Amino acid sequence: MSEREIGAVAVFCGARDGVDPRHLQAAAAVGRTLAERGITVVYGGGGTGLMGAVANGALAAGGTVVGVIPEALIGPELAHPDLAELHVVQTMAERKAMMADLADVFIALPGGAGTLEEIIEQWSWAMLGYHAKPCGFLDVLGYWSPMQELVAHMLDQGFLSPKGASMIRFESSLDPLLDALEDA
Repeated sequence: MSEREIGAVAVFCGARDGVDPRHLQAAAAVGRTLAERGITVVYGGGGTGLMGAVANGALAAGGTVVGVIPEALIGPELAHPDLAELHVVQTMAERKAMMADLADVFIALPGGAGTLEEIIEQWSWAMLGYHAKPCGFLDVLGYWSPMQELVAHMLDQGFLSPKGASMIRFESSLDPLLDALEDA
């Protein structure tokens, strides 16, 4: 039996498609699966790339999607027009803080520097005790394998505690990742 009920998941992912179309397919499947489980998707509010695929997957399955987008990114990321809620904020710091408030857990799909920064910040906040919300990487096609190796290296080199290392999860499928985050 899980200890945590997940009502909302913050999904961090790329605003680009990536080179392998399976990343887009996986992102759409994440949105669809979360919607089918009755879990609200909280994400960056964009309609492009993996972000748009997550939102569209959830919306197609009748799910609730909440976007949080800085005003400056409405043009470049083309704010998604069909969301249950779209919060427009002024800064990335405000975006991340609002997403943290709205979500019960955090998941990173493939993405770039922004995706990495967002999930690492939430992991850091959990380690510092600012919140008790678990974080995980959905390792689509091995995308996050180097990150998993880096976490092991930080642990081996004494820059990360075993407790800190246990606060981040890596799974190649969504269902096991959600199960692990529920039990965290």
